[in-house]
Amino acid sequence: MVLANVATLLLCNLHYAALLFFQEPDYAVGWDPISLWKQMGIMAKLVVVVLFLMSAWSIGVMIDRLLAFSSARNQSRAFAPAVAGALKSGNIEEAIRIADRNKKSHLAQVVSSGLQEYVSQGDAQDIEATGRALDRTEAIVHANLKRGLGSLATIGSTAPFVGLFGTVVGIINAFKGIEGAKATGLAAVAGGISEALVATAIGLFVAIPAVWMFNYFTGRVEAFDVEMENSSSELIDYFLKRRSRA
Repeated sequence: MVLANVATLLLCNLHYAALLFFQEPDYAVGWDPISLWKQMGIMAKLVVVVLFLMSAWSIGVMIDRLLAFSSARNQSRAFAPAVAGALKSGNIEEAIRIADRNKKSHLAQVVSSGLQEYVSQGDAQDIEATGRALDRTEAIVHANLKRGLGSLATIGSTAPFVGLFGTVVGIINAFKGIEGAKATGLAAVAGGISEALVATAIGLFVAIPAVWMFNYFTGRVEAFDVEMENSSSELIDYFLKRRSRA
């Protein structure tokens, strides 16, 4: 008899729990983007607009850097063997013309500056002056390669905090809903909580790709720096050997 009563009580509890789980809530909060936007307050909408502007800017920087790095890589692959052949034959003027045809190549920009500085010296052949010209060009090309990466880092580090600000605003609105409705149920706080969740989610959505791509681009720039340093060193060695033969 006791077991039967326990079983009956357990079945009743399971039935009640199922009803609570599957029944429709007594509050209506739309979770599609349009409904969420309509439910937001002015401040929450402003936060979302700012986050979308940050996202659009970061996407623009990503596309610009991807295109620039791709062009630099492709032209450098064509430039390196061509200029090596021209220098091997001692034709510096041809090497300069090859560099001018590959202006998007980071290697071509550096090598071209060194060659032009060397040619402009005539018989003086000041290797140190050529090295300084190479160093200046490396610094300029490095700055051009890093263009926009600072904004990516800023967006990646600040977007979560902008979303957190929207979260705080949503929580404040949730408490205002409780105060206005004189109730503590989910219906009173659903709108404010939805604002908080949306702002947090968008902030993370903006920040994570920006951080990923900033780290990726930084690695690419470091690789380009190594290639430019190697090219400068090889060019200086070439000039030293040329002067020794003369």
